[in-house]
Amino acid sequence: MPTDTIYGLVGSALSRNTVERIYGVRKRKPEKPFVILIASMGDLNLFKIKTDNFSKKTLNRVWPGKISVILPCPHKKFAYLHRGTKGLAFRLPDKTWLRKLLKKTGPLVAPSANPEGLAPAKNIKEAKKYFGKKIDFYAGGKKPDKLSSTLIQIKNKKIIILRQGKVKIKKTI
Repeated sequence: MPTDTIYGLVGSALSRNTVERIYGVRKRKPEKPFVILIASMGDLNLFKIKTDNFSKKTLNRVWPGKISVILPCPHKKFAYLHRGTKGLAFRLPDKTWLRKLLKKTGPLVAPSANPEGLAPAKNIKEAKKYFGKKIDFYAGGKKPDKLSSTLIQIKNKKIIILRQGKVKIKKTI
């Protein structure tokens, strides 16, 4: 389905089986965590995420928006999501329709719609070519962007830019 950035394979972030199934379908390296789409900052509580003042200020500046933020999550309960990294990447989308959907579904993992190493699907037709009947359903809609989200990490009260995506940011936000 289209997300706020590119087409993604989405499924419940709170279902270990769903997350593992998406890893299998995408043939993604098991040590690489997925981005999790959330409906509100309050959803961070579902993952026992604690934010300090610096992190809160940063999140309030970049969200809602096309910036995914890696936050510390050392909890063993979420090892199936953080894959040993002890951090989870979250994005609070700027698209109202997507936040409304997330309020109904709960947080969704949303890796790009492509097998590992291939270009992300630009449309449903390409996604079907990649995945065929391995996916339960395909959802179209408005054409998404051509670029992924910008990915940053907040660590030791510093912002580390890991991937420049749709939103160009400087070292200081």
